[in-house]
Amino acid sequence: MKDNFDEVKFGTGGWRAVIGYDFTCRNVRRVAAGVCELAKRKGGADKPIIIGYDRRFMSDSAARQAAEVIAQAGITVWFLHRSAPTPYVMHTVKKQGLCYGLEITASHNPYEYNGIKLIVSEGRDAPPETTALLEKLIADIDTPEYMPFDRAVAEGKIVYVENPFNDFLDDIIARLDMDALRARGLRVLFDTMHGSGAYPLTVIFHTARCTVDAINLNKDAYFGGMMPAPSEKGLKILQDSVVRGGYDLGIAMDGDGDRLGIIDKNGRYINANEILCMLYYYLVKYKGWKGPVVRNLATTHMLDKIAASFGEKCYEVPVGFKYISSKIDEVDAVLGGESSGGLTVRGHIHGKDSVYAASLFAEMVSVTGMSPSELMDGLSKQFGSYVMVEDNLRFAPEFKQKANEIIFEKKLLPQFSQEPVRVNYEDGCKVYFEDDSFVICRFSGTEPLLRIFAESSSVSAGREYIAAFRELLKL
Repeated sequence: MKDNFDEVKFGTGGWRAVIGYDFTCRNVRRVAAGVCELAKRKGGADKPIIIGYDRRFMSDSAARQAAEVIAQAGITVWFLHRSAPTPYVMHTVKKQGLCYGLEITASHNPYEYNGIKLIVSEGRDAPPETTALLEKLIADIDTPEYMPFDRAVAEGKIVYVENPFNDFLDDIIARLDMDALRARGLRVLFDTMHGSGAYPLTVIFHTARCTVDAINLNKDAYFGGMMPAPSEKGLKILQDSVVRGGYDLGIAMDGDGDRLGIIDKNGRYINANEILCMLYYYLVKYKGWKGPVVRNLATTHMLDKIAASFGEKCYEVPVGFKYISSKIDEVDAVLGGESSGGLTVRGHIHGKDSVYAASLFAEMVSVTGMSPSELMDGLSKQFGSYVMVEDNLRFAPEFKQKANEIIFEKKLLPQFSQEPVRVNYEDGCKVYFEDDSFVICRFSGTEPLLRIFAESSSVSAGREYIAAFRELLKL
């Protein structure tokens, strides 16, 4: 009989678990063995599986442990000499026509976590039906056999990828207005947040003749005591340093390079919703692209207004980037993203890529000649003020059952100051109001958190929506 730490569950961002409890060598090997079985069942065992890893504690070791199992199963492994961001693995799977790729990462989770993201054909996040099957396969695996790493390398079963970033970098550079970037000569301060996105973005900016300095470039298992997420709270040092150093732009990424944060030259934090709005507006207004935009349920409704101004539509999908990338393909959208900091652009990879997004943002600043604050203030003047607030609440297991009963079984709603016009239970409980404000209450797919997001014209109005949900749930 297996102990309590044997269960492997994939959420919206892959499998994530606490190191030394659920995230163990044995479980990493079990996941790798499950992927091998998946490849054999789906006819992909004849193609290599690429493994990338971020700079978290044990990521490089876990990558080797997974590679040893895959090599033992007779499937070639493409391995790297250094850490790499998740978008690189996605790009390689897409570009090389692979069936599977793995990234060892827990993305923006706290330092005690690690995990694995499964990338499937065309460089996409694994869909729910794939991860559900993988979970069943893993449950039947006890202790997988493996081939020692050095022996697998000697026998050619684990192959190091030479110059691994060339195609990834070249494809991004080809999509940028490098002349505009070179002419502007931005001064950029890059907060790598001790993550794996440092190398590719630095190369792109140097190629664009930008002046780039970096902070938090070292590998740190504790991420400097901060969450490895480019939130306003985590970027105070970057904010101060940008202003003090007279930089044009501050840029930050999370641990595996798929979430983005921006600091304006005056120290203003530019949040993910604002980044999405600015980039969509820039691509359509300045570059002449045509098409709709995609956002998830917890992302700003300003995108809807901007799309409508161009005669386009904004499509709403559940949380999970797999839904965004799928909808982008379906409707040929210009861009898709989420309020947590991830986005992708039509024609690029099918997942979040902050290397490309940061580069495109720098291009926007160079082409328009405006700072992010000036651009965003212009959008707010044209489309109105949209302010998002959120609460992330940790809970005991018994609370989730109680909350599910209240919200999803009984479908009880808080007493709000205005009547809802509609309620959506597709992913959590989202309540829409006539003035275009909303509040959504949902459980995180990656951590034991209850997330409550509210968007309105002011912080105080958003806080009232959150307080109403907290009162309903007795929080």
